[in-house]
Amino acid sequence: MAQAVSQKRGRGSSTGETSSASSSSTNQLTTLNTTPGTLTDELAALFECPVCFEVVLPPIMQCQVGHLVCASCRPKLSCCPTCRGTLGNIRNLAMEKVANNLMFPCKHKATGCRMSLGLNEKAEHEEICEFRPYSCPCPGASCSWQGQLDKVMVHLQHAHKNITTLNGEDIVFLATEINLAGAVDWVMMQSCFGHHFMLVLEKQEKNDGHTQFFAIVQLIGSRKQAEHFAYRLELNGNRRRLIWEAVPRSSHEGVASAIMGSDCLVFDNSIAQHFADNGNLGINVTISSVSPMKNQALCLFH
Repeated sequence: MAQAVSQKRGRGSSTGETSSASSSSTNQLTTLNTTPGTLTDELAALFECPVCFEVVLPPIMQCQVGHLVCASCRPKLSCCPTCRGTLGNIRNLAMEKVANNLMFPCKHKATGCRMSLGLNEKAEHEEICEFRPYSCPCPGASCSWQGQLDKVMVHLQHAHKNITTLNGEDIVFLATEINLAGAVDWVMMQSCFGHHFMLVLEKQEKNDGHTQFFAIVQLIGSRKQAEHFAYRLELNGNRRRLIWEAVPRSSHEGVASAIMGSDCLVFDNSIAQHFADNGNLGINVTISSVSPMKNQALCLFH
């Protein structure tokens, strides 16, 4: 039986706009031999912000000469980054109309995404794209690391070596000293089915003195991968049993929102004391491989 490592932590007016079409931009467009609805390399270059190098999306701002800059970078600039001329508040409506009829590559193209999307789908896809950068999943740690999904475990093994890893589908997650004052996180890794799962027990103390515990499992993987697994948490002792079953959270979702919404095993301090032994709390954790259809039924049940 291994001890989960505890990590102590504390909690405690828009301007007027002038519409203008860039003569230089529209002239370049007429010389391009493109298929309607596609984005050639030449056309893509016209929509590239010279500051952040991301695709310039509506509202598309330009300088007086016609150079484009994205809406995110515009407030940070005092002059055009291309010609050093005056920026003003000029929107290029012609380029906005063109943008509304094109497919744009995902901004995570450089890290492997091959999707091309219209403006209405682009932002939503990029938010859930599996090739987006992921933050360190370790709760309670002031870790600013970000990287690709396949590098998350490498980071945890090198930067958070104090986290215990147990192998097997059925393990006991032992949280020691649960009576510690303040907000505390206990974290353990479970390895099975060729994947790694992060087990988290979080203790919160409310302003009114009420103490709650939140237990949850997160797969170090994508949403699609998480759909193939289910986890079961069980507190068992003194002729009492408390069980929670659910689909693991994915690395994209993290555990913070689930804990905030109580979408996990939740129990207060009085319940914890029924199952604790000398201030230590053991949680039986079982990971199962299931079909996505069965997991959908599990979600509906809960």
